[in-house]
Amino acid sequence: MTTDVLTYFDHLDQTQSIPQDSILSQTILDTPSLRWVLFHFASGQELSEHTASFPAVIQIIRGEARLVLGDEVREAAAGATAYMPAFLKHAVYAKTPLVMLLQLVKIPKV
Repeated sequence: MTTDVLTYFDHLDQTQSIPQDSILSQTILDTPSLRWVLFHFASGQELSEHTASFPAVIQIIRGEARLVLGDEVREAAAGATAYMPAFLKHAVYAKTPLVMLLQLVKIPKV
């Protein structure tokens, strides 16, 4: 979805059912400066350690997760939010069925 107009989302925790034994990701907003990706994880699924070239914010919408953020490990539940600078190594492990919003801040290359 690409948009240049006001966009509003309500009840992100109810947008999709959580898949069994997999991860579903859906880009719900994509503008020149911001991308939102909604993830649905089955319990036990994980995104292995990786980096992103843009700063990002993770928001746990529903469920419980273990977040690896650089050298720190954090237990996170609904309502938790984490900011990650660009190129920070991170991973996400779903301890329960999990809904997570990833917000990527696109910084233009100069």
